[in-house]
Amino acid sequence: MLTESLYIDWNNSFEVLDKAYESNLFVLIIGPKGTGKTTLVREFATRKQAKLESINFSLRTRESHLIGSKTLYAGAIGFEHGILVRSMKDGSMLYLDEVNAAEADVLLRLDEALDDRRQIVLKEAGGELIEATKEWFVIATINPLSHVGTKELPPQLLSRFPVRIKLDYPPEEIELKIVKNYVSVSHEKEILRGIKLANILRQAAAVEELYYSPSLRETIAFGKVLDSGMKPRQAADVVFANIYAQWGSVEYQKVNDIITSMFGN
Repeated sequence: MLTESLYIDWNNSFEVLDKAYESNLFVLIIGPKGTGKTTLVREFATRKQAKLESINFSLRTRESHLIGSKTLYAGAIGFEHGILVRSMKDGSMLYLDEVNAAEADVLLRLDEALDDRRQIVLKEAGGELIEATKEWFVIATINPLSHVGTKELPPQLLSRFPVRIKLDYPPEEIELKIVKNYVSVSHEKEILRGIKLANILRQAAAVEELYYSPSLRETIAFGKVLDSGMKPRQAADVVFANIYAQWGSVEYQKVNDIITSMFGN
């Protein structure tokens, strides 16, 4: 799930994306980190043979990243378009990653471009009007509000993405298939125990009993360190347990007790 060629579409997301693409309806993908949201988008763009423009939002993302900024070249002042404007003009596929981490002013400019008119006025460039080509297609992803740095999106912006895909961690048998794409098949029982452990920790994090929820990257890493010759208990410690030490001994001991019950001392 973490590389395009190995992506397993276990919940038929490509079918939904295809229908949205054909209908020119923008898509919002909702799910926790490490569930393959970005890989899904990249693989979809590859299947459509579309140029993909992408931006990852954070508190440091500015309007200029979307819109553009003035430039000075050979004594002449110009304006270099940002990623939003470029994709509108080119008709490329635009990927807005973790859009609910953006600041309010950035979301306002984004909302302007995403409404039914699909156009934006560049006040920074003398009022130039940018109209999106009919091929323009936008996919955004958001993490749940429990994730640090995320905030609730305004209703009007949510409405710009009328097709919504909920992407969660896959069933254990599917996750096992994913992990086995990256490792040897000689550790299947141990890998399955690692996946069961990850799911216990994910469930605990979902009800705020733990601070951290392990992703697919960690179950893949667990399989890889087993391949390297590491014993299952040690692999569980270094991949799953030790990260919880940053929240103190009580948090770490909770996870250590779970691992001991599953893997022994």
